[in-house]
Amino acid sequence: MAYDDQNIFAKILRGEIHCVKVYEDAKTLAFMDVMPESDGHVLVVPKEAAENVLDLSADGMAAMMATTQKIAKAVDKALAPDGILLKQYNGAAAGQSVFHIHFHIVPRWGGVPMAPHGKVMVQAATLEPIAAKIRSAL
Repeated sequence: MAYDDQNIFAKILRGEIHCVKVYEDAKTLAFMDVMPESDGHVLVVPKEAAENVLDLSADGMAAMMATTQKIAKAVDKALAPDGILLKQYNGAAAGQSVFHIHFHIVPRWGGVPMAPHGKVMVQAATLEPIAAKIRSAL
């Protein structure tokens, strides 16, 4: 399948759709997931147009992984979870629902179940204070 430049992440990267930004550099963007599985769920996307890990350049992958690690460290410092789950899906059969490669950074606390992803949308006003904590830890 060819890359669809009308996917929601492409629109976010172009500034056509608002996001609660956590971090941005020349090659990547990190923002709060509007359908979080836990408080502090952040998405990291490369600015390169790539559907999945098979399409992303080595340089794009390196940039995305560096940002993923940077944000995971900030999430850990800011929110003090018991653990951090990193997820990345490739293709519909693997669970990918937005066809622009991205990593999920999901803080986890013992005994607290994850919310089902993609079911409940959270307003930006709820996400912003959490994003501010993560930004302050960068």
